[in-house]
Amino acid sequence: MSWMGKSFMLPVVLLCLWRLQQEAQACSCFARHPQQAFCQMDVAIKVKVVGKSRCTSHHITYDIKQLKMFKGPNKNFDSIYTAPNSAACGVNLANGTEYLIIGRQDSNNTLYVTMCDFLQPWEDLTSMQKKGLLKHYQTGCDCKITHCTSAPCGSSPAECLWADFLMEKVYKHFACLKRSDGSCAWYRGGS
Repeated sequence: MSWMGKSFMLPVVLLCLWRLQQEAQACSCFARHPQQAFCQMDVAIKVKVVGKSRCTSHHITYDIKQLKMFKGPNKNFDSIYTAPNSAACGVNLANGTEYLIIGRQDSNNTLYVTMCDFLQPWEDLTSMQKKGLLKHYQTGCDCKITHCTSAPCGSSPAECLWADFLMEKVYKHFACLKRSDGSCAWYRGGS
């Protein structure tokens, strides 16, 4: 390759790498504790994906079978919408898989989910997370869960520090509950 060809290729390669980096950074989310998601979002639902019905440039529609409603409207959802790709925060759901989806209901009363919402295969949830959905998460919505990524982490009595990245405890499996004195604390419950 001549000197002129090499000079032309370098800017093209750099431009392509820059563009890929921009797309990769288009969707960025903060870690969210399952209880935080439960308290902040409109819908917490267990579903089974039964198909993918429509793909457009604006969204993907997954057909679902609603198995259990933990939080949300008194209605039966039969589909979930998401963005068309991961750069736009869209999610990929596997046909035949059961999921816990904690997402939002849009203005058309449809269930919409993104990578920034809480989405996990049902079989990957711990027994404490399942118990939290049924019993504890709702009662702890008055407490604040503060994500702590570097020490020292300050806290107030009305919050629980989520410091999984700093400690050996895995608080994402716990529930943050209000005690009788008004303070909040992590509750592990039974395994």
